[in-house]
Amino acid sequence: MSYVVLVAWLVQATVGVLLLTGWFRHGRVRPPVVLTHVGLSVLGLASWTAYVLAGQILWAWAAFALITVGNGFGDNMLLWRTRRMGGSHLSTVNTYKLALRSMFKGRLPFRVSFHAVFAGVVYFSTLALCIVETVS
Repeated sequence: MSYVVLVAWLVQATVGVLLLTGWFRHGRVRPPVVLTHVGLSVLGLASWTAYVLAGQILWAWAAFALITVGNGFGDNMLLWRTRRMGGSHLSTVNTYKLALRSMFKGRLPFRVSFHAVFAGVVYFSTLALCIVETVS
């Protein structure tokens, strides 16, 4: 199962790289939020890979901790983008709702929507495996 989760991490990372290259190609400034999100995600992937190779659960939990913080920065970017699209007056909860509606109605680019939704798949599969491996 750890290999399935690794594949999910790699799919997510691939889409993230596509988003990042598009970001740079359009001449966007490199804000600390983006770089922090990317850095934590890379470290998380490296930790998960170390877990798969070494079989030591500490690496899996480290990956989970890194992805938890990294996803917070990713959410920050999604909320910022949603607020720019007209949700600047909304609370955080309502901005999340607007972001979800925007994703499922096709108002956000497919890559952004996929990356945002698939982050949950990677996050919860990582958490589930950490728990199962710790308990067993």
